[in-house]
Amino acid sequence: MLVVAALGGNALLRRGETVDAATQRRNVAAAAGALAGIATAHRLVVTHGNGPQVGLLALQSEAYGAVAPYPLDLLGAESEGMIGYLIDQELQNLLPARQVATLLTQVEVAPDDPAIRQPDKPIGPVYDDATAERLGRERGWTMIADGDGFRRAVPSPQPRRIVELTTIRLLLEADVLVVCCGGGGIPVVATADGGWRGFEAVVDKDATSALLAAELGADVLLLLTDVAGVWTDWRTPAARLLRRAGPDALRELTFPPGSMAPKVAAACHFVEQTGGRAVIGAPTDAADMLDGTAGTQILPDQVLGWDEPAG
Repeated sequence: MLVVAALGGNALLRRGETVDAATQRRNVAAAAGALAGIATAHRLVVTHGNGPQVGLLALQSEAYGAVAPYPLDLLGAESEGMIGYLIDQELQNLLPARQVATLLTQVEVAPDDPAIRQPDKPIGPVYDDATAERLGRERGWTMIADGDGFRRAVPSPQPRRIVELTTIRLLLEADVLVVCCGGGGIPVVATADGGWRGFEAVVDKDATSALLAAELGADVLLLLTDVAGVWTDWRTPAARLLRRAGPDALRELTFPPGSMAPKVAAACHFVEQTGGRAVIGAPTDAADMLDGTAGTQILPDQVLGWDEPAG
């Protein structure tokens, strides 16, 4: 079975944690431990988010005034290499008999995508109300709610094509465990002479992961985040964990933009395009999610099914 596992940025750096190397390595090690068992029995492709990391790199770039701040495509490439290295090394340590490769991946976007005019992809740290208001005013940033605070939002055009798709297929044919499409991939646009150039945006990791899984003919798409699955009535006494759902039923529900909504949309897209299975849940539950006993299982023509309300 071919499994595409997408590690969310919040799965690699939990809310409230500092974006330091030791914390990220510790969280990556835990996630790699959950994925290693899957890799022993199945072919595996790992993607990952980069929201906190690319936001930190953007702040660091701004702090050095001798050069112009780096554009988001270069920052995306930096974060893809950094996080990919950590995931790659932890998986190699756990699976010494397997070949693991991390691939910097370009993803084509359209320069006239309507999303360019509506920044909605959160990057960087979570700010309190006062700090968010000040940064929005001083830097012209768009700020959006995320949990109990606010984060900077940047344009997030839809992925149209994975440039290195053929390379990924070749690696899979050679039984290599592939880490790719980090941070949704490096956003690029086609040039008039048939080449590529970087574009100032961040592609949604879940959308790219769904595209990759569909193009590869994956059997299962695992969307791994910092919660046990998809909750309805989140943060209310009536909150319930969805255990199963179909795309049509899920589209009738409303989820927070910038966090769960993109995951639900990506899962629905993959299931509708392929007839396969998508699962949303926590990295530590990855093996059980694959077995169908954890997370929110999304399959064609499923009705909504919940856990009982907590408490």
